[in-house]
Amino acid sequence: MSVYVVNAYDIHDFETFKKYPPQVSLLLKKYGARALAMQTNPESLEDVPKTMNAIIKFASVDDVHRFYNDAEYQKIIGIRHQSTSNCTMIILNQFNQSLAG
Repeated sequence: MSVYVVNAYDIHDFETFKKYPPQVSLLLKKYGARALAMQTNPESLEDVPKTMNAIIKFASVDDVHRFYNDAEYQKIIGIRHQSTSNCTMIILNQFNQSLAG
């Protein structure tokens, strides 16, 4: 069953951060993941949104962990750590329609 990684963080160094997305997108392809939504400075219905917000679809939780623990990702994760703060990254299971009643 598909899972979704939802991440949000504040970018405080855009110059350094701009090196991150191109490298991450190559790794996402390697794991068959797909960015469903991504936006900086989105419209907020409540509270103050973080600068970057994204939803990434993976085929499985195992694929998420393989991606996150990949040696290539671990080499570039420092770019995100150096250029962002207040990161939240969660895994959500795809909603099972049969549970809706």
